[in-house]
Amino acid sequence: MSEGHELETIEIQLLLEGIFRYYGFDFRNYALASIKRRIWNTIRSERLTTVSGLQEKVLHNRAYLDRFLLGLSVNVTTMFRDPTFYISFRNKVVPLLRTYPFIRIWHAGCSTGEEVYSMAILLQEEGLYDRCRIYATDMNEAVLKKAKAGIFPLKQMQEYTQLYHQAGGKKAFSEYYTAAYENAIFRSYIKENIVFAHHNLATDTSFNEFNVILCRNVLIYFNSYLQDRVHKLFYESLGMFGVLGLGHQESLNFTIYEKHYETIESSDKLYRRVK
Repeated sequence: MSEGHELETIEIQLLLEGIFRYYGFDFRNYALASIKRRIWNTIRSERLTTVSGLQEKVLHNRAYLDRFLLGLSVNVTTMFRDPTFYISFRNKVVPLLRTYPFIRIWHAGCSTGEEVYSMAILLQEEGLYDRCRIYATDMNEAVLKKAKAGIFPLKQMQEYTQLYHQAGGKKAFSEYYTAAYENAIFRSYIKENIVFAHHNLATDTSFNEFNVILCRNVLIYFNSYLQDRVHKLFYESLGMFGVLGLGHQESLNFTIYEKHYETIESSDKLYRRVK
């Protein structure tokens, strides 16, 4: 390791330790390469030159922290992202959910909410939404506020409509939103069974027992220690025979909880807790 690279790593560790001790946000076990890239994006946007310079600003000015958190959050998402996942969910998970009188779903790391509304629409079409409660959580208050509003750029609806039909959508996608002032505003009946709330996977604990937990394309940004912590949290939060959905690049393989699940659909990373 070069001297410059070693110093940079120390600066990043000090920045993350300072944020944890002063504000309580814990990013110390995020994958180094990923968090380093996003830290430098923030440094450039703030017109700073060093990680230590960012640390000084963040610890002495809450406004810098808020912008830092927004840049650190991974907010890359679309409606009906990975359409085959929703097809597998319709075909293999929905029949299991029909056996429950009430269904609790946790969407962990929900970002700006596109995938949460996608699931709500799927459940509505399958006749299950009236007996569902979706808990959509994220560590970032700014993205939660946007998610709760359910307002997205109208120009994205053409792409989302295509993904919706690829995901097995059964209606005209435009039935689910109202177009106004270049925005698509999702209808109130789609929002009514969703609870948006703050939750940090790195520090917070379980808050309910769920029939389904969805955490897609979040774990890839954590190191192995934090991944293990989150898998423990999900296992403790998932009821017996509950379903866990992960992202395409994520897996239960080689985790200590692997033996507690059976695979529902390997290609779309759907698992069922069996012990």
